Amino acid sequence: MIPKLIKKGNRTILSVKGEPFIALAGEAHNSDSSSPEYMQGIWKIADDLGMNTLLLPVTWEMVEPVEGTFDFSVPEKLILQAREWGKKIVFLWFGSWKNAEMMYSPEWVKKDLVRFKRAQIEKGKNKAGRSISKTMPYKIPYTTISYLCEEAMEADRNAFVRLMQFIKQFDEQENTVIAVQVENETGLLGAAREVSDHADEVFNGRVPAAFAAYMKAHTQTMVPDVKEAVEKGAPNGTWEEVFGACAEEIFSAYHVACFVEQVAKAGKEVYPLPLLANCWLDKGQEPGMYPSGGPVSRMHEVWNACAPSIDAYCPDIYVPNFLEICDEYTRRGMPLVIPESATHAYAAPRMVYTVGHHQAICYSPFGFDDIGKPFTAMQGYLFGMDVTDPALKTPQSFEEYAAAARDLNQLMPYIKAALGTGRMDACVGEEGQMKPMVLENLVVVGTFKSPMQPRSDGYLLAVETGEDELFVMGNACGFSLQSKDPSKPNLDLLIQEGGCFDEKGVWAPGRRLNGDEAASPSFDKPGIRRIRYFCYE
Repeated sequence: MIPKLIKKGNRTILSVKGEPFIALAGEAHNSDSSSPEYMQGIWKIADDLGMNTLLLPVTWEMVEPVEGTFDFSVPEKLILQAREWGKKIVFLWFGSWKNAEMMYSPEWVKKDLVRFKRAQIEKGKNKAGRSISKTMPYKIPYTTISYLCEEAMEADRNAFVRLMQFIKQFDEQENTVIAVQVENETGLLGAAREVSDHADEVFNGRVPAAFAAYMKAHTQTMVPDVKEAVEKGAPNGTWEEVFGACAEEIFSAYHVACFVEQVAKAGKEVYPLPLLANCWLDKGQEPGMYPSGGPVSRMHEVWNACAPSIDAYCPDIYVPNFLEICDEYTRRGMPLVIPESATHAYAAPRMVYTVGHHQAICYSPFGFDDIGKPFTAMQGYLFGMDVTDPALKTPQSFEEYAAAARDLNQLMPYIKAALGTGRMDACVGEEGQMKPMVLENLVVVGTFKSPMQPRSDGYLLAVETGEDELFVMGNACGFSLQSKDPSKPNLDLLIQEGGCFDEKGVWAPGRRLNGDEAASPSFDKPGIRRIRYFCYE
């Protein structure tokens, strides 16, 4: 039985061996998985953090160092290590693109600029400077594969097919590998589109009629400026005539998505695991400041048309408006998969929130072995150290992250049962001081940033187990219950007890919490409560 995405109620979930699976994951640093020996310590950290899945790069240069000669000994060892530790893997295929560059392409690809053409962001230059910020006057050198290069696509596709053949042969029975990310943060930096003579010729040619028609028929879900450009554009003609002010980014997205589709489709035909495409967020910038043509939300309709083999578009979120990004990447009905996120103090709350509120398939801090460590200058830049929220400047507590994962894992049977229903929700301090969660049978209100719980990095998850019973898990928050039935507006707590689940998954009650603890229920540290209540006139 191959891992697959299926519909359950109103959600898309990941099914592994016929059971729902939520990846409480971590992505390793780019270079860690190149050495299985180095990875021994990384698996231990993942285990201590309560993670059940690791996201690990498999690079083109690693598996095909000589054209036509393949070596899968490293990914084989990684799979064996995962089995030893009782973990799953999402492999990240670093092929033609990694962070919109070609750094993981093999030597034989990099050296042959005739066969494997480079993208040009300055006319006639295979390597040129690109700006990294409007506030920084200098440029950094940039080069990458052209998204118009058929030879590169065919070579990448061939290598990816061989990787999927290996996974199928080595792991189909075990299902250690549950998904594969195709490329990494695809697109073009430094310009909205390629500007070589060939790129100019294609750009000034006619838009494929089927694609133009698709875009005209799918404007209802587009972001405002793309929608306006598509609706005002001509029904056919050149890219600029059809797509106006958004023509260059749509041109790039069309060709990047078509390139990725050829790779993904061929791999899926061999072994149909769920396939993912992650993206570097646009952050409201101009295309080229972020990778133009990647699967950012504003280009989802392009990717839907051109890359149907991709099952989810996955935001790499390092920005403060995390909750807004989650809403944007799920509003069209796609499942939420977060392969990269920051390791500041909101890391644990965001894990709980994405699982409980969005019923995410995967949540994964990047470089998770850094959790609990002081930030480097680079991390500070990525994580938004210039903002005023102190939680964004504070490293995530290792112990609190592990405790949040522990509690999620303990509640996992109930969480899985609630997927696709209205019986579960979660809220976090990032949403404000008070957040009501309307469940199937009652309303649970989380309270944050209060005199008694002043922290902003609190979280609360509630999951109903019956008409008058639920579990709640939380940290640094208060909560209250409200009746949902107008004919029975009053609600009393009958039982509130702390506790945990034993090795057999049976609830083992701890303290019975009444009196002061019932008058103002709260969590001053991570934990789980079992609650029974009674509604009446």
